[in-house]
Amino acid sequence: MNLYRYSDTELKALLKTMVILCDTREQANDHITGYLKKKEVPYQSKALSFGDYSAMIPANAEMGIMRDLFFDQSVVIERKGSLEELSGNLTNGRERFKDELTRASKAEFHLMIEGKSFSDIINHRYTTQFNEKAYMASLLSLQSEHGFNLAFIDRNDAGLYIYSFLYYHVRNKFLKG
Repeated sequence: MNLYRYSDTELKALLKTMVILCDTREQANDHITGYLKKKEVPYQSKALSFGDYSAMIPANAEMGIMRDLFFDQSVVIERKGSLEELSGNLTNGRERFKDELTRASKAEFHLMIEGKSFSDIINHRYTTQFNEKAYMASLLSLQSEHGFNLAFIDRNDAGLYIYSFLYYHVRNKFLKG
């Protein structure tokens, strides 16, 4: 659903004002906020109902946006810093994780796992006792059930991925006419 129609020049100017929202509970994300600072991308902490990152466009009366536009109910990125963290979410914290996925059911939900690959799960290159076949089955079953996207991202590229994904989502889904 496109809310507004802008020329390419207006669209680029408006997207330069996009603010990345970081959930207030997000920890150990200096590499992400460092990237955003370096690239002069505005960001702010905000309690998100689900997920760790989303975006907003500040009010801009000249462009017909009379109030801040928050996208935290339509698109989020949930970051997992390791396969060990995700393993905990799929075992001991499974019900809490499923509750988060249910709360996010109307949003485009992206699960971003830093520093590892699917191959690392298959070959048990993580330090928990979660069996690799059960790990894979649990992750893929939840993905199928809840329809989220899965991305394995190098830790050094996490900030770029978060910014770029949210930039194009906001551009394509809400601003481009």
